[in-house]
Amino acid sequence: MSHTDRRKKRLPLSFSLLYALPVFAAGAPVFAQAATATSPAVESTTPTSTPAKKVTAKKVAGKPATTSSAKTIQQARGTGSSAGGTETVEVTGSYLRQGRNTSPNPVQIITSREIQQTGVTNVGDFLQRMPSIGSSGQGNADTNGGAGVGCTDLRNLGSSRVLVLVDGKRMTQTGMSGGSCVDMNTIPVMAIQSIEILKDGGSELYGADAVSGVINIKMRHNINTGGVNLRGDITQRGDNKTGLISAYKGFNFDHDRGNITVMGQYDTVGGVMMKDRAWSRNPQTTDSLNPAFGSVISTSGAFFDPNTGAALYNSNNAGGLSPYSKSSRYNYNNDTSLLTNTQNASLMGDAHYDFNKHFTLYSNVMYSHKTSWTQMAPMPATGSVAPSSLPSAIMIPADYPGNTSGEELQMYRRMGEFGNRKSESAVDSLTAKVGASGEIIAGWMYDASFTYGSTMSTFQTSGVGDYNKLLREWGLDAINPGDSNSDLMYNPNSCVGYAGCVQSSALSTLSPEAAKYANYTEHDHSQYTMRDFNARIHNDKVVKMPYKGGGNLGIALGMEHRGEQMSYHPDPLIAQGGSLTNTVLPTGGGFNVSEAYLEGNLTLLHNVPFAKNLSIDGQGRYSSYNTFGSTYNWKAGINWAPTRDVAFRGTLGTSFRQPSVSELYGGTLMSYNGANDPCDMTQITSYGGRQAAVMANCLKQGVNPASFQQAGSGQVATLNGGNSKLQPEVGRTYTFGATFTPHWIPGLSTSASFWHYRVSNTISALSTQYVLDGCYTGSSPTMCQNINRLSNGQINTVSALNANLGALTTSGVDWDLSYRFRVSEADWFMVENNFQRLVSYKQQAVPGGEHYNYLGSITYQAQGTSNPTVRDYASLTWHHNNFSVTYMMQYISGMHWNDGTYTIYKSDGYGRVKTPAMVLQDLTFNYKLKRWNFQFEIQNLTDKQPPFLVNAASNSSDSTYGGWYAGRSFLLQAGMDF
Repeated sequence: MSHTDRRKKRLPLSFSLLYALPVFAAGAPVFAQAATATSPAVESTTPTSTPAKKVTAKKVAGKPATTSSAKTIQQARGTGSSAGGTETVEVTGSYLRQGRNTSPNPVQIITSREIQQTGVTNVGDFLQRMPSIGSSGQGNADTNGGAGVGCTDLRNLGSSRVLVLVDGKRMTQTGMSGGSCVDMNTIPVMAIQSIEILKDGGSELYGADAVSGVINIKMRHNINTGGVNLRGDITQRGDNKTGLISAYKGFNFDHDRGNITVMGQYDTVGGVMMKDRAWSRNPQTTDSLNPAFGSVISTSGAFFDPNTGAALYNSNNAGGLSPYSKSSRYNYNNDTSLLTNTQNASLMGDAHYDFNKHFTLYSNVMYSHKTSWTQMAPMPATGSVAPSSLPSAIMIPADYPGNTSGEELQMYRRMGEFGNRKSESAVDSLTAKVGASGEIIAGWMYDASFTYGSTMSTFQTSGVGDYNKLLREWGLDAINPGDSNSDLMYNPNSCVGYAGCVQSSALSTLSPEAAKYANYTEHDHSQYTMRDFNARIHNDKVVKMPYKGGGNLGIALGMEHRGEQMSYHPDPLIAQGGSLTNTVLPTGGGFNVSEAYLEGNLTLLHNVPFAKNLSIDGQGRYSSYNTFGSTYNWKAGINWAPTRDVAFRGTLGTSFRQPSVSELYGGTLMSYNGANDPCDMTQITSYGGRQAAVMANCLKQGVNPASFQQAGSGQVATLNGGNSKLQPEVGRTYTFGATFTPHWIPGLSTSASFWHYRVSNTISALSTQYVLDGCYTGSSPTMCQNINRLSNGQINTVSALNANLGALTTSGVDWDLSYRFRVSEADWFMVENNFQRLVSYKQQAVPGGEHYNYLGSITYQAQGTSNPTVRDYASLTWHHNNFSVTYMMQYISGMHWNDGTYTIYKSDGYGRVKTPAMVLQDLTFNYKLKRWNFQFEIQNLTDKQPPFLVNAASNSSDSTYGGWYAGRSFLLQAGMDF
């Protein structure tokens, strides 16, 4: 008996319904908070930019099942076909089910098989292989402030401009001091059924943050089988040990009218230290012909002339001074992580019950607990930054014991006595959904739900030091207390009256007792909360056109009300600027928005000569924000298939993005961004024809580039933070392309698309190097007001708060191919390829300013992005009965280095100026034995190391080449179905 027949009989409720109560109860607190609403749930997936996957009733989540148990009520309603037998599906980018290859939206579909054959542990690492994924996101190779969070990015437009959905619903974000995003590390990779990437603007249908597109992660549901999977991974060097265990079990009940599915996963990644890779062992901090390595700030201290900024002395750590030597530079990579250590435990519960065709109740709860830790070298003591009232520079008085120079000296000292900094995070994330769906009447369907999300995070960093206590132990008192510009005087009795304080010398190593008194461990907390009401009605066949060859008109309309709040509470000592680490101010705020949306799809012609399908699609969304008022966005699309073999499509749409909570209300924080002081004696030689202007401007500010040395070792203290006066971004996107599926070549599908984005009034912060270069080259003299130097010439801070900058435009071509062919009864092959050719990438740093061309370039300092001209990801699979082999290849073309404004050349005095083309290769072997499946994989087959890049950290670019960081690795996996 079919699922539909069972609904018509309306069987009485069974006591088996009680089995569903635990999962529904998990959603009860959500139900109590509001009524219902939902964003679109995406069912079957037929891609427009990748080959269609065959949909059958005998395959659910990759597991065999009976027809009756494989269908939910939503699936049963969606199996109808339009005239001519064309399969209708619903894919991300539309709320309406349409015929195969008749959607105008470019959508890439990635199956669970493709994900699992790579052996990745988190979704972000897999997506980084895709050519459309940009480099401005964040991953496990970001060990300096990354907090183990994985943020993705589409088209290099930034993680704030891509919307990440789980089963078509919004997911809660992770709040950090500098921003927020959906943490891809919290999504259990083994529970994923497929990923759909809408590579086109989606603000008209999904909301403001879908500027660059939508990544919809579809989880496995409605399973009546079970399975267990075990995985282990280790590099050939014996580190980055990775383990994963996952299990799932589904239960149908009450004659298959209901289902409960439970999934769990635990995974751990061991991490890698920089000292354990030859290419990252010695950090290069400048790129001149005479490069510098490591940091001038060593555990013996560096003492500078306060007038010229020249390094004169080191301490002998025994109470005296010795002449400064380059050999005393500190190699901080000996103590720094290259890859983050993470552990994640995830649990997902899913349930639905079909009361009748008018009412299906469903609920889904996803919870994860993630911990991570990363290590950095001991904290430097360099002074304070605003808003601290403590001394901004550590000045050693001329009469200080052991100061034999006879003059006042400025000291920078790395506090090795405090131990290495260990940053740990613990994140609890919950997303819960409850809703109802069904048929209203005459083909009109409804779907209404409420989603509640909450993320609570705790961050801890040891070894950050208490600046005030440290000065007290060193016997240094401010001459004018409360004035950050005050000089210091020597007080031999400064510890009197302070329990635990040990009188010490700044020219000696602290005793364990003294270090214990002055050390400090910070504790920060954040919370992100989301409430999303969504209700929709739709009908795929409202009316049929009254002429021969006319098709159907489909309509979807709905409303959404969403509220988001974020708070970040730094440690009180950190907020006061009382530690040696970055100053961070609290963040608190939120917004709410009410929206209405409408979509219409009209098939003008169907199954007539020269028009197998001709359809138009229109989408519109009206949004009313409590912060910025109202706006309207629209999108129009057309699809024309003259024959069944080829289809042409195009879209044109607008976008609007309001500033995020962190962009608006984020507290000011100090971070050490990758940048070089133009006045440094080695850096000034790299400015070529601009060198004379830089020399003159440095001298005007009392800095002599002939002898001045930057103390920051390729990093500059930069003040970032929110700006409540920000205005929204606006944009326009268009795409056009074609899909080719020749019926005379079974199994072949290929598509090509041209895409173009333009975003105006972009919300971002100027790069530190841009501010410095704008000031000292004279190209933007107003930038000088954002630079604060100490009396000795060293940069104290650069201010780069969020602002509405200029426009960003980018365009390119995508080409996707899939071909499956059989060569014998036992052998068949699958070839898949995703290719991107970037045509342009231009950014305007300030409104009305110059457009900088970043095509084919990579910003060589930390926090930079890359824009390779060509990216490609290909795989070739050979199946022989139960055995298969898959070869995977990721390609990134070579890039010229860019300092944030200009492409650099060796003629300007640089040592290296480009990275070569890179290829990453993996090889996977699979064998299926009855209910068991075994997988062995060699990742980074040739043990290729990442290309060199000066970023004062890993000597490469973690956001671009992180997949090469671990080196050759070996993976073994075993799974069983039951």
